[in-house]
Order: sequence, then C-alpha cells, then structure tokens
Amino acid sequence: MKRLTIIVLDSVGVGELPDAHLYGDEGSNTLANTAKAVGGLKLPNLQKLGLGNIVEVEGVPSTAEPQAAWGKMAEISKGKDTTTGHWEIAGLTLDAPFPTYPNGFPEEIVAEFERRIGRKTLGNYPASGTAIIEELGKEHMETGFPIVYTSADSVFQIAAHEEIVPLEQLYQWCQIARDLLQGPHAVGRVIARPFVGQPGSFQRTANRHDYSISPFKPTVLDALTASGIPVVGVGKISDIFAGQGITESLPSKSNQQGVEQTVKLLTTRQESCLIFTNLVDFDMLWGHRNDPESYARGLEEFDAMLPEVLGALGPDDLLFILADHGCDPTTESTDHSREYVPLLVVGEQVKPVHLGTRASFADVAKSAADFFGIEYETVGVSFLPEILPDERS
Repeated sequence: MKRLTIIVLDSVGVGELPDAHLYGDEGSNTLANTAKAVGGLKLPNLQKLGLGNIVEVEGVPSTAEPQAAWGKMAEISKGKDTTTGHWEIAGLTLDAPFPTYPNGFPEEIVAEFERRIGRKTLGNYPASGTAIIEELGKEHMETGFPIVYTSADSVFQIAAHEEIVPLEQLYQWCQIARDLLQGPHAVGRVIARPFVGQPGSFQRTANRHDYSISPFKPTVLDALTASGIPVVGVGKISDIFAGQGITESLPSKSNQQGVEQTVKLLTTRQESCLIFTNLVDFDMLWGHRNDPESYARGLEEFDAMLPEVLGALGPDDLLFILADHGCDPTTESTDHSREYVPLLVVGEQVKPVHLGTRASFADVAKSAADFFGIEYETVGVSFLPEILPDERS
C-alpha cells in the first residue's frame, strides 16, 4: 500500500517570483509579511518540519534538524490564479494565461448571458466580492438581477442572495455561463457566490461552487486513475479540474473540515491512493480580504491540526505540503500575488534534505507518478530520488 497526500495551503506563498513586477506584485511575501504584520507566528509543528528553513518567518526559526525535506517551487505557467497553480501541480503548464477582464466583460457576452437566463444583470466590473454585494445587494434583492463581477484573476463570478435566488438556480446560471465562456473567452473559472443577510450586513455563505474549464491535456490525475489508482479530491479539488481525473470528491466547508476529512481518509483507506486536499480559507476568507490577523490565526489552527495528519500516515506514505500561489493580505491589492510556494515532504522513509528551488510546480506531478510507478510526461522533474532510498525511488 502506497498512499500520497497532497495538502495545498491555498495562497500561502513565500516570496515574489522574478517576474512579479509584470503582475504588480513587487514585495509580496504572503507568509513572511503576515508573520511580520502580527508580530510573529507560532507554528511549532511546521517549524519542526522545516518551514523556517524555506523562508525567514518571524516566530518560525530555521532548524538544524528538520523532520521533512524542504524547498520552494517557482511557477512557470503564465498567471497567478488557482486553476493555473493546481493544474501545474498536476503536471499541466500554460504557455498563455487565461483571459482577464479589467474593464468588465464584453457587452456581447453579458447580453447573451442575460438572454439565456431571462433577466438583466448588475455590476460587470472588477471588484472585491464583499464590497460589490454591499454596493449592489439591495438593488439585487429588489430586482432579482444577479450581480456579475470579475477580479484580476480569470473569473466570471455571480453573486445572488440565497432567499432571492435559490442555490440550484444560481448553480444553473453558473453552468450556463460556463457553457457560454469558451474559445477566446474561456475564463479559468465561473464561481457561484451566494450570500445572505440584509443591506449593511450581508455575508457570503459556504455554498460557493466553482465551475472550472476542463484541463485541455491529461494531468497526472488522469494517469493515476487510468492505472487503477484512486484519486480522492478534498475541498474544491474536483471543481478545479472539472471532475477530470477525480474518482471521488469530498467537498468541505472550512479548513478544519478539510483536514478532518483528510485524516479520516488516511485512517480508513487501506489501499494505494492519492488524497488531494485544498484548504481554501487562507485565500477566500483572509487573503482576499486583506486580513493578516485572521490569516495568521488560520495558519496557527492548521499547525495545531497537523499532528493528527502526521499521526495517520503509514510507514510507506508520503505527505506533500505546498501552495498554489500567493495572496498577500498586507498589500494594497486584494488579488492573488505571483510568488514562490513552499514545499515540505514528509514520510517515514524521507531523507530530510534541502530540495532547493524547483523550476516548476510540475515537479510534484512527476514525483507522484514516480511514487506510484506509472508513466506521465510533463516538464516536471521528480524529487523522489533525492529523498527516498534507492530501492524506493
């Protein structure tokens, strides 16, 4: 039995990439800047693994004897969004970024969407999700017109009050938008953004749903499932890959539930499998809202849960802890940031060595294929030979 668990700490970047200036992200360092903003983090379990060896983090010193292999990874795909990052983690890289709409969506797109759903829309400009529902929520409740907006990412977002537009109708509208946004307007994701409350006190709910474009080439997830190795997605993983290469999906409402589901899978699944977990709260609740205090608290809560994950690992299991991009809550921007991401590799057999700066997130995909002994072509380079005994690499 060989089980690999990948936990993505969504948006926990560790410093600007060399091309960050092209994205307006100079100075971004989600982890280090968050730590500095709150006067230091308390992450004793991640510190023992070697998180402080990757980047200087106030309150998380480096250790002479880390319990994991450690390093960081650069993104070679163009872009800095969730879909691009996760696809590269799974071995699929992008030569061109998904389309973005800094001036809103073209009139022909909006008009056709309105025709298909049978009503007008509000908004159609880049905005913070919490800000735009405060701006347009009252009018939405009075008219029933959905709020359409975007961001610096390649997203078409639809916000609607759950008491005005039933969730199933909102999800249907999102599917209509997904079907419409193809070809040159193939945005990375269409996102349902339901909310509740009254004007002045609106709150987004946990019933968000992402409709990703389908991967245009096979990922390592496809290669694994084709080889009979189950892939279980926890959180929004299945959404990100449009279900492609996923044999089972366990959506989660919070980081805590995502970790709990991961631990349960590790304690109950006695078969070779890949467990792929996304913990979205870092990004969705705190990074985009420029809330370093809550971001720090979330990191410390994950650190406190980490021993449960480590305790559930079997003697042949591997655990990868990483991220998909940055979302520095200390900068003026509320958007994702173009950053390196951390890489921690844990396992009973793992040699605690420095893995350096990996050229691509796709090294994860190649290492996963290597671990399970399957063929998968990608630009990534496996790091397993550096961390496992010869007979296992």
